[in-house]
Amino acid sequence: MSPQIMDTRPKEKTYSGYIRFKKTFLALLLIAVGATAVAAIASGSSGLTVSQVIRTFLGQGTVQTNAIVFSIRIPRVATAIVAGVGLAVTGCVMQSILRNPLASSSTLGISQGAAFGAAFAIIVLGAGLQSQTLDGVSITNPYAVSLCAFAGSMLSTLVVLGLSRFKSITPEAMVLSGVALSALFSGGTTLLQYFAEDVKVAAVVFWTFGNLGNTSWREILIMTAVVAGSLVYFLCNRWNYNALQNGDATAKGLGVNVERLRITGMVTCSLTASVIVSYIGIINFIGLIAPHLMRRVVGNDYRFLLPASALAGAMLLLLSDTVARLLVRPIILPIGAITSFLGAPLFLYLIYKGGSQK
Repeated sequence: MSPQIMDTRPKEKTYSGYIRFKKTFLALLLIAVGATAVAAIASGSSGLTVSQVIRTFLGQGTVQTNAIVFSIRIPRVATAIVAGVGLAVTGCVMQSILRNPLASSSTLGISQGAAFGAAFAIIVLGAGLQSQTLDGVSITNPYAVSLCAFAGSMLSTLVVLGLSRFKSITPEAMVLSGVALSALFSGGTTLLQYFAEDVKVAAVVFWTFGNLGNTSWREILIMTAVVAGSLVYFLCNRWNYNALQNGDATAKGLGVNVERLRITGMVTCSLTASVIVSYIGIINFIGLIAPHLMRRVVGNDYRFLLPASALAGAMLLLLSDTVARLLVRPIILPIGAITSFLGAPLFLYLIYKGGSQK
């Protein structure tokens, strides 16, 4: 008995250290997100400092700093955090249930469906006539545009899920269906713009840029409720996602209803991504990059990968928005372009590192 005890103790110590490292990393990542949020609130053309922001939080700010921090910066930062968490978590779960590392809202046609819905509302229904402001073009009827964008993104989701449900296509084929729908919706958006007036085309282009500054607290609360609900659901199924990593047969042998898990997960992911995209426009690469980045640190254990991806998504979107506001201030660059510029090289680097390890 003693030799066996001597063999198991080091393994127990190694496992406890493994868990302790991941919990410590999550705690440090949470602190980093908080620090990045404070820095993002202080960043901009108004010249606020971090100390001024902290004093404003403590009730010692001036009328000007109170207006900037509470009316402009905090809603924008809150939108970035909630949207980053939602996009990263949905991308992480999609990659698991579809067994495809390229699965995300942008590769399954959800974002392109939302863009088509927004273009349809602006051009055909006249729901988003543009107006000139200091920031450029703004949508005067954002709720109708958001509703049509949500309908377009869910239409793409229903087509993919319908093929999966009634034709029993494979997870790989679901991703290919999303690619085909992306091309279809992109073509439809292009045709709508081709026959539209210049001002309506400008409004469509402005919406597709992505914007974190147009959300009110009502929209932020709606996004928060949807993202929080989906995050709770995903965390409750973390062990099922772990089982799914070893294949459908192994997961079924462990008692997992793979078909129901896949369909329910896709519906939840699509609903969450649709709500986010309908309010803030097209944001690329967050749902693709954050999970891959965190896998290199915490591995494929979804007990830690889900919260790590959520925090990484929030930080990536916060950093992207800060860069967009600081690069050529006081002009705010399109957030969608910034996430693409930051995300594409990082994704290529991860692919290169993965190939080097092999």
